[in-house]
Amino acid sequence: MELTRNVPIEPAKAAILYVDVQNFSAKKKGAEFADLDEKTLNEKYGWYFGRLEGEVIPRMQKLQAACRKAGVEVMYTTIESLTLDGRDRSLDYKITGFNVPKGSWDGKVIDEIAPGEDEIVLPKSSSSVFVSTHIDYILRNLGVKQLIICGLITDQCVESAIRDACDLGYLVTQVTDACLTYSQERHDNSLRTIKGYCRQVTTDELIAELS
Repeated sequence: MELTRNVPIEPAKAAILYVDVQNFSAKKKGAEFADLDEKTLNEKYGWYFGRLEGEVIPRMQKLQAACRKAGVEVMYTTIESLTLDGRDRSLDYKITGFNVPKGSWDGKVIDEIAPGEDEIVLPKSSSSVFVSTHIDYILRNLGVKQLIICGLITDQCVESAIRDACDLGYLVTQVTDACLTYSQERHDNSLRTIKGYCRQVTTDELIAELS
């Protein structure tokens, strides 16, 4: 039998993971952007927020509804420390200056795709959810073999999740137009780079497959 990544989603064996779609990185008032004046914010991140609010979040909402309807496990990971002062976060996050305190507004999934009461949210304190959470243990307990990934930022935490999931034996599907980074060039470069680790589909293609 030929081995391939191009395997249609079987809902009973699948989960969708939203990566870092949280107030910290998806809202203009989030801590990642809070120190910027309006002019600088628009100059540096106007394209990002335009695409995020106008296109990407609506696609994420459609995916969420389709996955829930099909019986796919819906999961989320957010950047959030286990402590208030962030002493537990990775050295990389300390150097970068990322600290999303435990229980803070910045650490919450955005309201537009708010988790259901029985959906799993995993706080992480490193780029890869597989490094700083027990997600692998949880997915195996759930019987998940196929992992659908979307979220922020395409060429950072999304890429990390895809690579680690692939190396741990999951069949990964990336929803290309439900991921976003800070420029079209960076987004396109990331998709080309990560292509060898996953199956890549659009939101509409995945929804059609699930239906």
